[in-house]
Amino acid sequence: MSDAQVEERVGPNYDKAGMLEARRRTWHAIGEIAARIRPGMRESEGVELARAVLKDLGLLRGWHGVYLRFGANTLLTYWNKEGAPDLVLLDRDIFYIDIGPVWEKWEGDGGNTFVVGDDPQMRRAPGAVREVFDRVQHKWRTESLSGAALYAYAGEAARAIGWQLVPRVDGHRLADFPHKALHEGTLAATSYTPASDLWVLEIQIRHPTLPFGAFYEDLLLEAEGT
Repeated sequence: MSDAQVEERVGPNYDKAGMLEARRRTWHAIGEIAARIRPGMRESEGVELARAVLKDLGLLRGWHGVYLRFGANTLLTYWNKEGAPDLVLLDRDIFYIDIGPVWEKWEGDGGNTFVVGDDPQMRRAPGAVREVFDRVQHKWRTESLSGAALYAYAGEAARAIGWQLVPRVDGHRLADFPHKALHEGTLAATSYTPASDLWVLEIQIRHPTLPFGAFYEDLLLEAEGT
């Protein structure tokens, strides 16, 4: 079997429509959480709020935890929070949300960046990280690049618009729950063109001189609305 055949296996409950519905519910939850985050809230309080929202939406179980980063903690990835301060969101600040809920038999995963207040540099960040994501996804759609080539290009795309790509935020599989029983490797490690609906493209960037970053992730999809 080829690497792609091994690494893109799915479980007995895999269903594209189910995966897309889990994606829709994930993005709805992100919007609901973001709308309730307020200046003066601590990160730990934001995480508890997010868990309450997910519970209300029937998405309490997750295949990974709730990751919420405020201010300078947006420079941190989901895997290096150790020892980070429990920051308070300021009136002019930035934060990102990363959730991985399970809906019925299917996994969702999404992340996005939000800004409160009118700091002009911070307000550029959500659009910048989404631009890098969109450029990379377009490259995958039009040139059928491997996962490794996509992340090499992501670094170029970030630099082209004046930002820096955060290393080791490398994307991963998604499937009917649990995908980790099938494959635990990263998107950036793949030597073949990844298939639609099975891989999450993660992009994290940082400002070149100021202490904050931005995060965005979503399923790689052949076209919008598929």
